[in-house]
Amino acid sequence: MGKTNYNDGEIMNTGGMAKVAAVQFETGTDVDENLATCLRMIDQAALQQPDIVVLPEFCNHLSWYDDDDHAWRVAVPEGGEFLAAVAARAARHQCYIVINVSCQRTAPAITVTSFLFGPDGSTVSQSDKQTLMGHENDYFVRADSVSPVVVTPFGQLGIFPCRDGVTCETPRGLALRGAQLFCDSLNSFALDEASLHIPARAPENKVFLVAANKVGPLIPRPLLEPVSEATRIPLKFLMGAGESQIVAPDGSILAKGPLDEEAVVIAEINLADSNSKLRPDGTDLFLSRRPELYSDIVKAPEGEYCGPAAETAEVAIINPQADGEAAIAEVIEAIALLNDDIQLVVLPELFCFANALVTDVEQAVQLSVSAIAQLQQACSGALHIATTLVEQHATGTAHTGLLINSEGVVARQPQLHSIARHSWATPGDQLHTVDLSWGKVAIITGDDAVYPELIKVAALRGVHAIIVPFDLQEAWEIEFGLLSRAAENRLCVIAASRQRPQGGGVICSLERDFTILTEWKERAFDGNINYPIITLQAKDTIVTTATIHPNAAANKVMSANTDLLQQRPWQLSGRLVE
Repeated sequence: MGKTNYNDGEIMNTGGMAKVAAVQFETGTDVDENLATCLRMIDQAALQQPDIVVLPEFCNHLSWYDDDDHAWRVAVPEGGEFLAAVAARAARHQCYIVINVSCQRTAPAITVTSFLFGPDGSTVSQSDKQTLMGHENDYFVRADSVSPVVVTPFGQLGIFPCRDGVTCETPRGLALRGAQLFCDSLNSFALDEASLHIPARAPENKVFLVAANKVGPLIPRPLLEPVSEATRIPLKFLMGAGESQIVAPDGSILAKGPLDEEAVVIAEINLADSNSKLRPDGTDLFLSRRPELYSDIVKAPEGEYCGPAAETAEVAIINPQADGEAAIAEVIEAIALLNDDIQLVVLPELFCFANALVTDVEQAVQLSVSAIAQLQQACSGALHIATTLVEQHATGTAHTGLLINSEGVVARQPQLHSIARHSWATPGDQLHTVDLSWGKVAIITGDDAVYPELIKVAALRGVHAIIVPFDLQEAWEIEFGLLSRAAENRLCVIAASRQRPQGGGVICSLERDFTILTEWKERAFDGNINYPIITLQAKDTIVTTATIHPNAAANKVMSANTDLLQQRPWQLSGRLVE
């Protein structure tokens, strides 16, 4: 069996059939009772003879403490009775078990740790949490080393808990080191974690994912009503959000649990399906990465990343139905009918080329020159138009993202990643940002949007929005990909594509009420912390408009001591830039 091109060298490119289970249940404040629940649910899952069982986060005690001493007393020691009993169950049922607990280290240090026990009852690996959420920062210490990739007879496992899967860095690093299955333990009341953030990690890395969440109260029952009143969070949203799930490498949900009941969620998978990272056009999603472009990710945080911007901006995506000069005329006609307050129009990738493909470079350059001139003439006032076209430079022919106004081309962004269907294009060498009257933007040209590292770099450079002229290739891009880029980085997305069977373009704005446990002025808490405001391009619709909130991108604080960029795991993200 050959070695994979994506890992650190010694992990073999194995993979085979495995039955995986995500187990969801309620825990409370009695450690012994919680252990009994864990063992009962493991036994229930074992009736279906799984190979791998994943349990939720904080299985030993609710993540709610009176003080430091309380947090220490209810944490469990490595090798103690709690974990030994779980290890014994792994041996009894001849399966792998992932369980997450708060773990006593050298006093007073406590970590949030996922333990993997093998079918012989041995401790196979430990994975400490890399990014802490809210009050977790008051009681626990973050990981000081990357999580291992674990070789099993079925394939390679990458293990992380909850918050580590809300952003791309930790899962991406595991996938680059050969992980074929992500095992994610959750302790979450957020509906958007199960509907967006967690499932996005599977298709963007083309791996399987099994995620186990809690149900029932996430704080002690006697405190539910006073906490609900103090935080203005309805009682029903102080519960674990369930929906434990198993996700395939293409983003399809293979199995999913209920919102509010105990459950064993199970599916049979073939981890070998995670070995291919090919896009429909033959581009290898990992081998085409440009690590030298992502160096901002491993730089230590320095102050605020994103400054103030306009509260609102009016934007549109236009999807012409014709090709060639007829497409240009169709766009110009559509622009003439727009309201005067539209400040940005985004067109699909290579909008005037049949099927967004270039067959003759010389003719493509000529058509692009014509398109630029006519789009410039169509602009008036503050309007900007973005698309991609073909340009000839001294270093070669480029697939270039363009921003055009009444004065001409004001910004150029060559595509940065080489892709198979545009083999004629020479990639650019850096990501640019542009200051507009309503905020700072970056043009993400075509398939550059499927590389989460690049969008992270754009966020670290302070953009309020990314402009994405692209051509949709896979359903996950519109179901999870672009939405996750907006959410995990807190930036707006204006993305235009031709209508494809999988979907079309999308405009993602941001809720202005975002930071948990602060006063929300525009919306009541509905279970979603960070799900973007979505306007989908309707089928057979040429023009789609929306209002976005650029200034909302300046707020990256999800909860106390939880800034999406300041608290990212930059020290442990080195694999992303190697």
